[in-house]
Amino acid sequence: MTFEPEALDRSKSDLAEALRSERKRAGLTQTALARRCNMSQTKISNIEGGKLTPAIVDVETILEAIGTETPVATKILVIARTALTEWQDDWSSLRRGLDKKQDELARIDAITTEFRFFLPMMITGLLATPDYVRASLAGVSGDISRTVAKKLERQQVLLDTSKYFTFLLTEQAVRWPLVPPVAMAMQVDRLVSVSRIPNVRLGVIPLERLEPVPETPLSVFTVYDRRLVQVETHTGALILRDHRDVKAYRDDFERYEEYAVFGGACRALLAQWSEGFTRQGQ
Repeated sequence: MTFEPEALDRSKSDLAEALRSERKRAGLTQTALARRCNMSQTKISNIEGGKLTPAIVDVETILEAIGTETPVATKILVIARTALTEWQDDWSSLRRGLDKKQDELARIDAITTEFRFFLPMMITGLLATPDYVRASLAGVSGDISRTVAKKLERQQVLLDTSKYFTFLLTEQAVRWPLVPPVAMAMQVDRLVSVSRIPNVRLGVIPLERLEPVPETPLSVFTVYDRRLVQVETHTGALILRDHRDVKAYRDDFERYEEYAVFGGACRALLAQWSEGFTRQGQ
């Protein structure tokens, strides 16, 4: 499926119009519908006015309360699913400034309690050394100092004991030589240090395993509570808020966890790889 930004924006107004039309067809006032749905009249008004994009469960509740026929309800739920999808392309992010993207992520960090990062290709900014962060932005033109500073500033969230983090990295992600060997050794040592933070659980999926791994990693993704998933692609990121999408990615994450090593076993592997980079740099 191709997600066009204009189509995603239209879907939000289409959803509002469809729900408003269905309520009027049923001869219900907003107050009456709110009562049937156990919602406030203000919430119904905001949904119908396009000020609030409802969760799938809210749309299902509204359609059931209205008594919408199944074929129509199915079409409206498809619109709702699209409305809950957001596409953030890299070109738009570059035009606005990548530091603005870091501000957005910091706002999500602030309201999230449980984070799940799946990293099959490279190390994420929350775990990165300054050299690694700068190297990851090497293809970006212009002054990147503000973006680097904000990426490093966001790392403070790891010290918030009210939040819990699980990072899953493949061996390839850890050992991909983005920076020179000595800097890579420092980066891997940084992973060891972070793994000792009490509210951080860091695991690695090693390539050398006695048993095969039947799962096939397709992309980098982050799950924020049960609220949303960010799936990263080569040209941008998809933000998914449908509870079915969130559950699917949480389930994928749990399966990948089964193949990872944590704690002391993980740190032993990381120390071995760090030592290898150190020898390369001598």
